[in-house]
Amino acid sequence: MDGINLNALSENATRLGMRIQETIAEHTRDLSLTRGGSSLFDMADDKAKNITKQLESSSDREKLDAMKRLIALISKNRPVSSYFPAVVKNVASPNLELRKLVYIYLLRCAPSEPDLALLSINTFQRDLADPSPLIRAMALRVLSGIRVPTVATIVLMAVRKSAADPSPYVRKAAALAVMKVYKLDQAHHTALLDIMTTLLRDRSPLSLGTAVLALDTIAPSRLDLLHVHFRRLCRALPDIDAWGQVDVLRVLVRYARTMLPKPVPASEKQGEEVDKDLKLLLACAEPLFMNNNPAVVLAVARAFYYLAPPSMLSKIAAPLLRLLSVSREVERVALVYLLVVARSHPVLFITSHNRLLVRGDDAEQVKRTKICVLLALCTVDNHQTLLREFVDYAQDTDDSVVGDAVHAIGRIASLVPSSTPQCLTALMGMINSKQDIIVSNAVLVLKSLVQNQLLTPSSASTMTLATSLSSQHALLTSSILSLTPSISTSLSAAPLSSTSPESTPAAQAPLSIIAQLARRIDDIRHPHARACVLWLVGQYGSVPGTGTTVEGVADWAPDVLRKAAKSFNTEVCFNPPRNSPAYVKSYQASLVKLQTLTLAAKLILLAPTHRTLVLLARHVLTLARYDEDWDVRDRARMLGALLVGAVAGVLSSNDEEGIGENWNKEEQAGRLGVVLRREQVTRVLFEGKTGTIEEEQAAGKCFCLLIFDTARFVCDYEL
Repeated sequence: MDGINLNALSENATRLGMRIQETIAEHTRDLSLTRGGSSLFDMADDKAKNITKQLESSSDREKLDAMKRLIALISKNRPVSSYFPAVVKNVASPNLELRKLVYIYLLRCAPSEPDLALLSINTFQRDLADPSPLIRAMALRVLSGIRVPTVATIVLMAVRKSAADPSPYVRKAAALAVMKVYKLDQAHHTALLDIMTTLLRDRSPLSLGTAVLALDTIAPSRLDLLHVHFRRLCRALPDIDAWGQVDVLRVLVRYARTMLPKPVPASEKQGEEVDKDLKLLLACAEPLFMNNNPAVVLAVARAFYYLAPPSMLSKIAAPLLRLLSVSREVERVALVYLLVVARSHPVLFITSHNRLLVRGDDAEQVKRTKICVLLALCTVDNHQTLLREFVDYAQDTDDSVVGDAVHAIGRIASLVPSSTPQCLTALMGMINSKQDIIVSNAVLVLKSLVQNQLLTPSSASTMTLATSLSSQHALLTSSILSLTPSISTSLSAAPLSSTSPESTPAAQAPLSIIAQLARRIDDIRHPHARACVLWLVGQYGSVPGTGTTVEGVADWAPDVLRKAAKSFNTEVCFNPPRNSPAYVKSYQASLVKLQTLTLAAKLILLAPTHRTLVLLARHVLTLARYDEDWDVRDRARMLGALLVGAVAGVLSSNDEEGIGENWNKEEQAGRLGVVLRREQVTRVLFEGKTGTIEEEQAAGKCFCLLIFDTARFVCDYEL
């Protein structure tokens, strides 16, 4: 008996162990734990071919396995539309888990297979009455995803029914379906607005945010529908999901800017006045500054930037600075918001500029944005620190960052005039760099600074320039002022009193800077920078007296023209299509040639009797006359026409070399029209636009003056 009992007990234990093993195997198979969840993503092609057989099987276990494999293929972006007929047959399956997977598949493939999805539209309509809110919501999502205009009416009826569903999840799906119906057929706009009125009365935070988003999509101008819901939306704002908060804040900010009065800043007579509804919105939005979602924090910052009174703007600074340390992606977006705020309210971030310094591992766009932010925060107190930072950033490996940093140095000189000597020192040191990008950008910035100094009547540099003008130029000014009384004081004005050496150091005087740039013209390879140097040399290359090699011209100016003429043909200049990538390079190369022509014309006007300069100018004009670029050819023709009377009028016909006669014969032969005097051509080339010509001028002079305005626009090329 004991042996029999032991045998029976061992048999029962063996059967129990086998059943437990089978049960565990079945459950692990259902949960895809037999070989790990990754087996679905690593299946072979032969198993993918068996998916159709599994879907048509009578076993729910086989169908579940097939649907899991299909979802895995969808996640790998594989084409699965061929299985659509077999999957649709399982829409009405009693297995809830299988139906969920079927609806996930249909949500992905129904838009691409609308005709096949129409075959199961009755099943989707029946599922709208399913006891499970998840099935009802998914059925509505699939139904609204069928992009066939003929079923828009059926979908609209389903949306209207789901808008009154007791489940907030289904009502949220109804709000999303409203946007799909509107995109499918806008003829139902009125009916959709009625549905939106129902959805906006919803008290559940789960569906409220989506309802506001739907209203903003189908009727962005109907802000009047929010009148009765504004305060309730403000109070429900903290309970709405994160992305819903972003949408609701955007709509409420637009509503407040349109419907509510602006805050009145505090004054001596009365305190700050803020509308009570606006105050409610700001009070409900302020706690969201501590939200973990960066998009919500940025949305609240945007709301305070547009709506908050000045006394509350300081609350923006800390949250925006906190976002800079969340991640690199968030930092890039937050910096753009911070830049907008810093440009209009720099006081908020001035004390925190150390947190905005460029790091070596920052992305290129982040570095450039930080440089812009630091420029917006530049003041008299911190400009020394920022200047040192920008000088360091000029050694960056990214060319765009180098350009922004060098231009930022010039911007500091404009923002803080007392820092101009330090900025000029830094820029002059950069032109000695071995990096072409640093030299090019430094030359561009130096050109702007020098020109601004020379054009400022109160600056010592302007006085230095005015002293350097020739006596002939002063006589020209007096004759021009008699013709045009409205001309303002310019570079060709009468000489001003010079300043003492202490006011402007010789090394940083504008003319000294131009001389240094002129001597380094061979080291400057960037076309735009070379054109800037040529323009500066031609515009400010005149000196008084006879102590120079060429009377009236600085010693370094003719040599610059010689070098420019020597390399004239080596400048790549052609006429590619405007949409081609080579157009910009060709345009920059043509700038050098255009400025070489203008330099030759200006120098020959300053020294018309110098034989070498006249021959050099004729050589440049001859090269340009046969150039491939039509802009260069046109500039050569125009300057040649302008110089006909100017050069021939000042040269004696008895000149031993016969330069004036030859020039006159070659250039004036076959030409008809007005011949300008040297004084008039000098005004065209050396002076910028001075405004509208007064109507009181004599009728006989109007044509000449019109030529002056046209020539000034073409010749005095602003760089």
